[in-house]
Amino acid sequence: MNFAAELLLRGDPGAPALLCGTETIPHLELHRRAYAVAGWIAAAGVRPGEAVGLLAENSPFFAEAYLGVLLAGAIAVPLAPELPAYELGTLLAEAEARRLLASDRQLRRLSDNGQLPGLPCPVADESEVRNSPSSRHSVPVDPRRGIAALMYTSGSTGRPKAVVVTHGNLACNTQDITTYLGLTHADRAMLVLPLHYCYGLSVLLTHLAAGASVVLNNQFAYPQTVLDDLSRRACTGLAGVPSTFQILLRKSRFKQAAPPSLRWLQQAGGKLPDPFIQEILAAFPTVRFFTMYGQTEATARLSYLPPEELPRRLGSIGRGLPSTRLQLLRPDGTEIPHGSPEIGEIVASGDNITLGYWKDPQETARYFRQGRLHTGDLARTDADGFFYLVEREREMIKAGGNRVSAKLVEDVLCEIPAVVEAAVVAMPHELLGEAIAAFVTLTREAVGITEETLRHHCRRRLAAYQVPELIRVLPRLPHHPNGKIHKAQLRQSLTPAPRSP
Repeated sequence: MNFAAELLLRGDPGAPALLCGTETIPHLELHRRAYAVAGWIAAAGVRPGEAVGLLAENSPFFAEAYLGVLLAGAIAVPLAPELPAYELGTLLAEAEARRLLASDRQLRRLSDNGQLPGLPCPVADESEVRNSPSSRHSVPVDPRRGIAALMYTSGSTGRPKAVVVTHGNLACNTQDITTYLGLTHADRAMLVLPLHYCYGLSVLLTHLAAGASVVLNNQFAYPQTVLDDLSRRACTGLAGVPSTFQILLRKSRFKQAAPPSLRWLQQAGGKLPDPFIQEILAAFPTVRFFTMYGQTEATARLSYLPPEELPRRLGSIGRGLPSTRLQLLRPDGTEIPHGSPEIGEIVASGDNITLGYWKDPQETARYFRQGRLHTGDLARTDADGFFYLVEREREMIKAGGNRVSAKLVEDVLCEIPAVVEAAVVAMPHELLGEAIAAFVTLTREAVGITEETLRHHCRRRLAAYQVPELIRVLPRLPHHPNGKIHKAQLRQSLTPAPRSP
């Protein structure tokens, strides 16, 4: 099989596949462009199984380049736009990339900064690749072992790692997601998540699999313009991480201006605080809201909560996808039964579980054991087998003798309507070892909300040991390119808390 070849046959040839700015790319044209990329790769001497870097913002070029690399049997390595040259060079060298395909915009950035000579492989631009003769055939690959892509994690808990994703992983996860979302050729998604991120890429792949279309948008810094585009394009769906919806609800007219065409919303990439979910449910009673959970190590998705279950299972990440088995395990490896109050680690198995980390047998052995992915995420289940995420093991804060969930404290802070985003991290403490630090952004209209106001609310809602030692109100929080809050930067801004008298 070749996943890209199968995907490109799904759409009506004349129907739109991609819309970006003033450009509309029908499915047949996307097919032609992707095969042109495959032809260029073969002519450039890149053999099946060798890596090709992709550096592009959300654009038709990214889609055609990614699919073209897969058609050629090569390995796509999507990279975050705006990466500095030294980091870009490091990641390309680690992937042993033979070529880098760069959009015109990214190529200008590298050229203007004099950064091109330092890269470890030759660079090709859009026109060079697009003007190549098309390949007539795709390269067949073993779905279980044929590597489609190296997807870098966000590095939120350490250095980014390259996850090895196969053609079979993509086929399995894409089919499951397309099915539970109920996507058809009539769907059109607004995509503001970056395509180099597994979640953003899954939105593209699932819509191509359904013969549907995707609107590519790079303007989320101006949320109201995204909403205008959502209406103008008659989009049926919008996918986002928690900050996507928090910003839309607090910094735009989202609740007043959502188009009548909107059919679904999907949220993953972290836990959206319950107050925001309740606000969305109240504002859009006819729109299906999908809460989902996943990891790059699982291709994209591991679980979802059916929208009809959301009102009575608020806070749940649902149950495993049709092809995914989720278990809750104790540290000794025994399984925790459904409905037990015990907290355990989510462990997953299925055809969407990737092969591990690129050329990193130690980390692969740590998280991928006996065909199962040990997620490092802590959860509990109810009697019906629905999972409730408690915290990432690596983000639990050990304040003195107590373990504190950062997510719990963030949820409490977000109960205040003026709060846009909240991030809680551990900070060094001379006496306790670790203490709780909270960072918050507020709406422009917030009046009378001070750090002491926030602390007082926490004292009313939390145990004393869960109340943040430090609360800072910032104009904005740092984010990874995929939209997740960059907690490592927040931790780096902290100094050890003084010893209490």
